[in-house]
Amino acid sequence: MTTTLAEPVAADTPDIYETDFIKEMLRQTRALDSYGQWDGQPVQKILAGYVLSKEQKRALPIVGDPDDIIVARVKAFHNAIAVLIEKECGLMAVPFVQLTHEGFGRALIVVGKLVVMDRTLRDVHRFGFDSLSKMKTEADKYLSVAVEIIGKYPDVAGL
Repeated sequence: MTTTLAEPVAADTPDIYETDFIKEMLRQTRALDSYGQWDGQPVQKILAGYVLSKEQKRALPIVGDPDDIIVARVKAFHNAIAVLIEKECGLMAVPFVQLTHEGFGRALIVVGKLVVMDRTLRDVHRFGFDSLSKMKTEADKYLSVAVEIIGKYPDVAGL
């Protein structure tokens, strides 16, 4: 089940497109475009799939199976966080996303032997944020916690 793309919410300012996270999300999302459908498209249109308004979420069924596009978006989101962790601490961060066909699972990011992010995923068919700003805020929370954990246990992260 594919949802229609939302228009960017007014809360997103043009400055958000200059942030490292949004640039990385754009990179990750473009990597999913094997047929070049997004070539020449504006950033807002490319990232619009990550924005779901409350009305759009309400229109989705409570129980549903995520399609390949949504699963790829979930993976791109966590890949972007892992890349920012690498930039921040200089150690390789590896994301793992494990989902059932029903949209339940877990996302981990591992640095060395250290798990720096452990997130339970549910209702993945409803994956999306109110705005790109809220998506960035969510990613920033995970990034700051991960960097703090790496700072606390640098020996384990370096293994």
